[in-house]
Amino acid sequence: MKINPTFFCLVGTILASACQTGDRNPVAHQASLVSQKYIELPLGSIKPEGWLLTQLQIMNQGSTGHLDETYPPLRDDNGWLGGKGESLEATPYWLDGALPLAWLLDDSSLKKKVMKYVDWVLDNQRPSGYFGPFTKYEQESGKQVERADQGDDWWPRMIMLKVLQQHYSATVDQRVIPFMTRYFRFQYDNLNDSTELINRYIEQTANSRCQENSMMVYWLYNHTRDPFLLSLAEKLRKQTYEWDTWMGNRDWLINAAVQQNDLDWTHRHGVNVAMAIKTPAIYYQAGGDPKYLSALKTGFTDLMALHGLPNGIFSADEDLHGNDPTQATELCAIVEAMYSLEVAMGITGDNTYMDALERMAFNALPAQTTDDYNMRQYLQMPNQVYVSAGDYDFSYCEYLSNAFGARTGWYCCLVNMHQGWAKYATHLWYKTPDNGLAALAYGPSTVTANVGKGVPVTIREETNYPFTGKIDFIISLPESASFPVEFRIPAWCKEATVSLNGVTLQTEEGNRIARVERTWNDHDKLTLEFPMQVATSSWARNSRAVERGPLVYALKVGEQWEKKVDPNLGEYFDIYPTTPWNYGLVRSVIEDPGTHATVVEKPVNGTFYWNQENAPVEIRVNARKIPDWKLVRGVPYQPVTKRYGQYDGVVDEMVETVTLIPYGCTKLRIVAFPVVRD
Repeated sequence: MKINPTFFCLVGTILASACQTGDRNPVAHQASLVSQKYIELPLGSIKPEGWLLTQLQIMNQGSTGHLDETYPPLRDDNGWLGGKGESLEATPYWLDGALPLAWLLDDSSLKKKVMKYVDWVLDNQRPSGYFGPFTKYEQESGKQVERADQGDDWWPRMIMLKVLQQHYSATVDQRVIPFMTRYFRFQYDNLNDSTELINRYIEQTANSRCQENSMMVYWLYNHTRDPFLLSLAEKLRKQTYEWDTWMGNRDWLINAAVQQNDLDWTHRHGVNVAMAIKTPAIYYQAGGDPKYLSALKTGFTDLMALHGLPNGIFSADEDLHGNDPTQATELCAIVEAMYSLEVAMGITGDNTYMDALERMAFNALPAQTTDDYNMRQYLQMPNQVYVSAGDYDFSYCEYLSNAFGARTGWYCCLVNMHQGWAKYATHLWYKTPDNGLAALAYGPSTVTANVGKGVPVTIREETNYPFTGKIDFIISLPESASFPVEFRIPAWCKEATVSLNGVTLQTEEGNRIARVERTWNDHDKLTLEFPMQVATSSWARNSRAVERGPLVYALKVGEQWEKKVDPNLGEYFDIYPTTPWNYGLVRSVIEDPGTHATVVEKPVNGTFYWNQENAPVEIRVNARKIPDWKLVRGVPYQPVTKRYGQYDGVVDEMVETVTLIPYGCTKLRIVAFPVVRD
């Protein structure tokens, strides 16, 4: 019996007309859900500008805009379009970044591409509420899925729910709310079954990531107030790893640190952990128990203390793997951790997660993709002076895990990397519960929203942040209006200055949210100035990193790119150093970087790429070569340093001035330096 998609489409249309729909305005949590501190704006409210716009345009011209044409699993007989091909996570992962990108750029061609998949999913929901590619049961029997054991793993559907939520945010498509209601009813009904049956369709991946599902259940509840959804959230929670408990009681991370044999690898898998970061914040919404916020703070702090790296992310290669600067991180872990922080900072309003988001976005993320956004590195090391195929001291390592290629390492990063920059751009601004606006992360952009008593406002954020610390907000209004504007003062900033139309309003200490509430006029200009001072930070093996603002700086190492071809995976690149890299920073730089570091700023180019040539800031410091610091199997393992923090081995007598550039502009680099004598 052949399955008739037209029948599914007809049923979906009839059911949709009978179900409640929502409206486009962002909704604060009500009823038994705790109000969020900040509320996400509809997709399309924020438009990128400057270097951020350039980055998104590069993505659109590269793989984000064309992966469905170049990557065979997406291109050929795609299951998410009714075919018999790719039916797992690859297509939803790609859409999770491509769909918001289409709206950020207002690109009609990309919108048409992604809508093809969205329409097929929405129009082919089964009468039972199940959705997605046709399952083996359906293809063999000709019948539709009625029970969960006739379907497939729920994990890919969790990603697609996030895609549909973003689609609704941008369009208020009246099909989405009833569609989700029917699917969640399907889940609710099937979660009454036995544990044995549950384990068949909430498989290992979904079991460790089920909070993604719960997050969408709460989102729908905000629109429908349907009581069954809160019951479903509790049922889903019982199927999910106890991330909130683990993060709060600390044992889990300690076990992960030593990688005990009795700890399931999925408990410490880096991407699972990256998604799990937001779990306590999600659960906090149901009842507002402060233990969840405490668990989030404890777990995130411990995670970064035990496994954190100078580039702002934790080791995840693929397990959590300690904090040595030669341990690596999977690209998927970076983009998923960024999204978790974006969710957490909206719910909690905690600066900790806002600062952490920027550190990941401006350092780790751009270093792991090529300029054209067509190739990426599956696993990146902070101290990395040799990129090549080979075996490394990673918890999981394929031969090409370290090389730059489209298909090197696991495929997941190729399809999932697109959400990183796209979702960063959509979370620059939030709505406050009292109808104001809040700038919680920074980047050149324009936001449009209704504020105060419904007055439309446009605020243009003019800045070259994170390379400079000055940010201008130019306000456009049809009439004067009173509303608050809140903005984050980063923890790295000792004191910020806030000015209005050139006159100082106030100064603000770092690590807090500042607020200006007044009657605003058309063309008002609010200016933030964050003085950026050179500082150093301590890392594993008694190493030190140089920082300025949200950016971490790394040694500028000459790069020789060599193209190679694998018969199965196609083109990839190895990268070799062409200049010395084995330097230690002299102690005076560490003890007084403000005096012993020279900052050189350059204009941010109109066609900005995160690479050496475009690095807008350089920091010059004194260093000495360490002759015995050599590569071992391509890895610059840290030389032994005494507990008082200085390398006492042989160093060159000559002191040299070396150039550091933003970490995100590098592919080869040293970022965690030994300290040597002056």
